[in-house]
Amino acid sequence: MGNTQIHQRPIGRRITPQRAQFRRLAESADIGTVTRAQLAVLAQSLTCTGLINGTESHLLVALINTVPADSFDRSGRLIVFKSNQQLAFEIGRSVGRVSRMLSSLFDAGLITMQDSGNYKRYPIRNGDGEITDGCGIDLRILIVRYAELDELVRQARSQKKAADAALRRYRGALRNARYALAAAARLSEDSLSRLGARIERVSNIVGIAGKASSRVLRRATALLEWLIERMMQLPRRSAEAQKTQNMTCPYVENGMHKQITTPHPFDDSSEERRSAYAEQLSSPKAGSASKWAFEESLRRRRSEINQPRRLRHAMVALQDVLRAVPALKTYGFAPTTWADLARAVPLMCRFAGISEDARARAVEQMGEQQAAVAVAVTLEKYDRQEVNSPGGYLRAMTDRARAGELHLARSVFGLAARNSMEIRH
Repeated sequence: MGNTQIHQRPIGRRITPQRAQFRRLAESADIGTVTRAQLAVLAQSLTCTGLINGTESHLLVALINTVPADSFDRSGRLIVFKSNQQLAFEIGRSVGRVSRMLSSLFDAGLITMQDSGNYKRYPIRNGDGEITDGCGIDLRILIVRYAELDELVRQARSQKKAADAALRRYRGALRNARYALAAAARLSEDSLSRLGARIERVSNIVGIAGKASSRVLRRATALLEWLIERMMQLPRRSAEAQKTQNMTCPYVENGMHKQITTPHPFDDSSEERRSAYAEQLSSPKAGSASKWAFEESLRRRRSEINQPRRLRHAMVALQDVLRAVPALKTYGFAPTTWADLARAVPLMCRFAGISEDARARAVEQMGEQQAAVAVAVTLEKYDRQEVNSPGGYLRAMTDRARAGELHLARSVFGLAARNSMEIRH
């Protein structure tokens, strides 16, 4: 029988590259620049960042308070020599729990360990009784990372304040919208039904308001405030400019769009919105508009073919889109790149009530970038109350793109020119 080699299970503290880096970082601490009180306050505040939990924060505060205040002077040693058993007694937890929490604090870069051969913690003193070195829990890394951790706390508090403000405003806007719906007696029953469905659709999109992001809450608030203005029949802020809309950009206007409507403006792709024409009412006029609605006036302006043909296929810049579609800012979108605009398309579609099927067909036919521009133009016209069926409008644009008759750049330039004239007035 041969000799059996027994591999003993390795014991001791686990060493990782990150822990080794924390140890090196702790050696560069400039002791004397941060007081014990500052570190104690920081340790109590770190829970708001999610870096540690409340029990770990309690343990960290106990470690900081163990070090004498004069040790934070230039010649001090920020090493704790208490055993896990003593620390467990002080914070009211088990020894095993304290051991696991110390490992978590080490991994988070809030403490480091200087271990002895038998893992005992003790100080090394000189002839005068002063501590010159020791093996224990080293807190110097807190001094090195104080500015970084303090900034994390400040950011977390700032984000919390912004989130609370957005939550309060959203809840107020939702309550006001429901009150306005009950008080809007001058509107028809069909209009009230559609507006009520949109309000509830926004509420369903947000879901539990306390768990929604600030970005979603701000966009939902903007949409609810717009719905309130519509129910109260308030004039648009740029109402004076409506008188000049025919002369500013006649070729992007179409009165037939105002005849398009749907009783399901915020429904997802469902039985009522499955086909390209199901989003319209059954009237022949609405059906015709569904197929060739977008820029129908261009058909009546064939005599203007002498305009430069390059305008039809011109590529618009993102800044042109932002100038043409102020509704992006109204609904809380602030794209700085084409990728940002493309990522915002699904949420824009949900706000406008465009089905997933209509969006997918637009992307398939036009490409992601052009489809994003088309959705943005649709959102702007929907915000101006010039389009009652955004889904049908986008499908009509997709049909015209398939037929090679979509003049998307011209629409963008026309909207930008109209907005510029409205600003001047």
